[in-house]
Amino acid sequence: MNRTILQARHSLLLLALSLAGCANYSGLVTEGQSLDAKTLHSERNLQDITLSPAAWPKRDWWKNLGDPQLDGLISEALRDSPDMQVASARTHQAMATAYAADAARMPTVDADASISRSRLAKDQDPSGVGGRYSTLRSMAVNFNYNFDLWGGQRAAWEAALGQARAAEVDQQAAQLTLAADVARAYSDLGQAYVVRDLATEDLKRTRQLLDLGGRRLQSGIDSQYQYQQTESLEANSQEQLIDADKRLRSAKIALAVLLGKGPDRGEDLFRPKVLKPAVVALPSSLPAEMLGRRPDIVAARWRVEAASKNIVAGKTNFYPNLNLSAAAGTESLLGDALFGSASRFFNIAPTISLPLFDGGRLRADLDARDADYDLAVAQYNKSLIRALGDVSDNIGQLRAMDGQIQARQHATDVIQQSFDTVTQRYGSGIGNYLDVLTIEQQLLQSQRQLADLNAERIDLSIQLMQALGGGFEGQGPSESTRPATSSAASLTNTR
Repeated sequence: MNRTILQARHSLLLLALSLAGCANYSGLVTEGQSLDAKTLHSERNLQDITLSPAAWPKRDWWKNLGDPQLDGLISEALRDSPDMQVASARTHQAMATAYAADAARMPTVDADASISRSRLAKDQDPSGVGGRYSTLRSMAVNFNYNFDLWGGQRAAWEAALGQARAAEVDQQAAQLTLAADVARAYSDLGQAYVVRDLATEDLKRTRQLLDLGGRRLQSGIDSQYQYQQTESLEANSQEQLIDADKRLRSAKIALAVLLGKGPDRGEDLFRPKVLKPAVVALPSSLPAEMLGRRPDIVAARWRVEAASKNIVAGKTNFYPNLNLSAAAGTESLLGDALFGSASRFFNIAPTISLPLFDGGRLRADLDARDADYDLAVAQYNKSLIRALGDVSDNIGQLRAMDGQIQARQHATDVIQQSFDTVTQRYGSGIGNYLDVLTIEQQLLQSQRQLADLNAERIDLSIQLMQALGGGFEGQGPSESTRPATSSAASLTNTR
């Protein structure tokens, strides 16, 4: 009796030690807190800006720039660019992962049949004779199912669906980025033509000055030194024209690369038209609707949701798990007895398991998932702050750009008039040589500054369309619903 009591005590002690040593996740928490867009104030930076519900860009926002050739180039890039192929492949990968996570929740059933022919050696034969032949025939059906008692498999599936949804939105973001890059490269190509025109005009002016200087030298008005200065100015203008041609070729090649084509594709392009800048206006619902208008923000929100589901799946690894496996079939040495009752067999094996001690592996895995969640939240916060900053910066620069262009245009007109006057006086033999050179350089510089300002306004307009989401209208995860559940139907239907 005492021995029985002692054994019971030992059993209870071992059970208590086992339970005390059970793996658990106490003390593991996440720290990430998503920002509320309403707390990010931008009223002072955006004051006096026109607000309109129609200010959100359309999906084909680039058509407002007013060049049909650009429309065709963006369509070509979206169809042929390797960037889009990469984005599409990543979406495919994410969807395949989600499909695999869904399949892992389902029971498995497989069947097998085999036949083996054997010759028994003497020591293998129970009769001790040896040399006998036997044929073993078998057929079986196997079943296995892991019960999702705590919802861990479903949570893993929902996490994979969230990642697939984020990849789909990333593909939309890649389309927006590519369209904006093509539009900006197209604007750069137009600017390269303008710069070459200015260099050509400057070379024409310096050659006129060189012709006037030659006549003044023959007349004894100017010295050989002054004439050589004009020759140097004309050579510098030639160098600027060569550089402009070089930049023009580079702009064509850069655009061809974005289109996913060889460098010669750029040679087939016509000179771009003068693009129309966007009207300086903001949507009246900014920043609230930006959460669903910027694809990078929507994708970041889906990744936060997926990370939270991964945490749920990780916690269920600490709980007991129930698995059921079964098999049924027939096995016989005699062919005519294969389907007889004596040859039939079956087995059912329910199994329950509970992690007791794993050296901290499960805690480390859950801690890593918590860190992934914190990282996803931080990246979402970063995307949100950057989005509001992009819009505020672009709209502020565009607001000041019109005044700059008007001032620079006026300055250029005045310098042009001054240049015409001093050139006329210089040709008449009464002007000052230094005045001509000085004003000529001022005119070239002012013309280039004006061209740069016009190009910058177009570039900022394109960036503003991109900052506002480029017509994207996505549905991010809702805090009051289970987005992965709604996503499941759409993803499953694609299979």
